[in-house]
Amino acid sequence: MIEVSDFKKGVCLRYKDTPMMIIDVAFSTPTARGGNTIAKTKLRNLLTGQLISESIRSGEKFSEVEHEQRPIQFLYSDGANWHFMDGESYEQFQLSTEAMEGKSCFLKDDVEGLRSILVEGRVVDVVLPNTVDLLVTEADPVVKGATAQAQLKCAVLETGVEIQVPPYIVAGETVRIDTRDAHFVERVKK
Repeated sequence: MIEVSDFKKGVCLRYKDTPMMIIDVAFSTPTARGGNTIAKTKLRNLLTGQLISESIRSGEKFSEVEHEQRPIQFLYSDGANWHFMDGESYEQFQLSTEAMEGKSCFLKDDVEGLRSILVEGRVVDVVLPNTVDLLVTEADPVVKGATAQAQLKCAVLETGVEIQVPPYIVAGETVRIDTRDAHFVERVKK
């Protein structure tokens, strides 16, 4: 059983007899005496892909969704769908751009550590590795002496995503990015 206190991004549970995955969760505590903690969640229906927002009081319990994870390889994108291959059965499958929301900006040909989530024998989601290494294609110039505090600048990566990086990063360098919140981790040394 999954309790509200166990909620975190990526947890699969059965909510209203439907398999759901937690996409985002934030906890709040009412100021009234005896007020239960409330989890404001964004859930994705694993069968239809529909997103819903729900506020769930602490104390409720939910059953786990039986799911399986398998290694996969990213093959290509045709603009509307993202194509993958199962690492065990070598079967190919595709996910829509909506299903890949927020994840597609980290995919390139040689990304390792990708996994698929299967619910009831059907691929419903892709799990990215915690970090990926991407090439910086464009980086804003640094304005020297602009501030005494640490500053960040905008950089565009090879997949087209824009992130904030330290001022010493220049175009042509490879950087490690955290896929959970799209922040710069470190410069990758060759």
